[in-house]
Amino acid sequence: MSEEQENQLEKEMNVTGHLSELRNRLIVTAIFFVGFFIVGFIYVKEIYGFFVNDLDFTLNVTSPGDIIWIYFTMAGLVALIVTIPILCLQIWLFIKPGLTPNEQKASLAYIPAIFILFLIGLAFGYFLFVELILPFLLSLNDGMFNELFTVDKYFKFMLHVTLPFAILFEIPIIAMFLTSLGVITPDYMRKVRKYAYFVLVIIGTIVTPPDFILQTIVAIPLILLYEISIYCSKAVYRKKLKKHQEFMEKDTIE
Repeated sequence: MSEEQENQLEKEMNVTGHLSELRNRLIVTAIFFVGFFIVGFIYVKEIYGFFVNDLDFTLNVTSPGDIIWIYFTMAGLVALIVTIPILCLQIWLFIKPGLTPNEQKASLAYIPAIFILFLIGLAFGYFLFVELILPFLLSLNDGMFNELFTVDKYFKFMLHVTLPFAILFEIPIIAMFLTSLGVITPDYMRKVRKYAYFVLVIIGTIVTPPDFILQTIVAIPLILLYEISIYCSKAVYRKKLKKHQEFMEKDTIE
């Protein structure tokens, strides 16, 4: 076997090894997801009670399938939330060998931040839904219609509002990560600020009713979130420049 063939075989073995490791880590994540799903399934009544405790109306079901749907939805939501840090940890362990010790420490700090921001986004979206959006929509009825709320439509609408906020609240972490990779810079984020604002306002319009006040209330936190992302990106960028400068000075001395 020639040297070129040996190198090719070694590359193929490395790729196979990486794919095998990635598969194993995904399997570990899936096992945790199933375990948390089972726990959520067991405590569905308590979880469901938390969401409907303060409602002024009763949710109805129109078929036995709706009951199964709410069980799987509540259990799946719990499993998704709790599995996020597990998934992030498995991804970090997968890329860890290719990182320097400093990069390992810095990237590991992203895991709890991702989880916390996801929870804050969910809580913020749920607060908007319960305190602003739902009361506004109910006020439009004004006695004109007989209200009948089904479980599946109510929770689908609630998730439609809350989940986007959970994802959008990850913007600071995404900005920091992309800055560390050199994909974006704080100057670039400032340059595209007006386009980012426009996109965030559109997202706020999609997840809220057609009311200017509500859309403004939703858009302002999203815009502030983008400004926080610029600040986070700037902090990471400064550290990169400092390390690069120290490296250049050390190289010059040598």
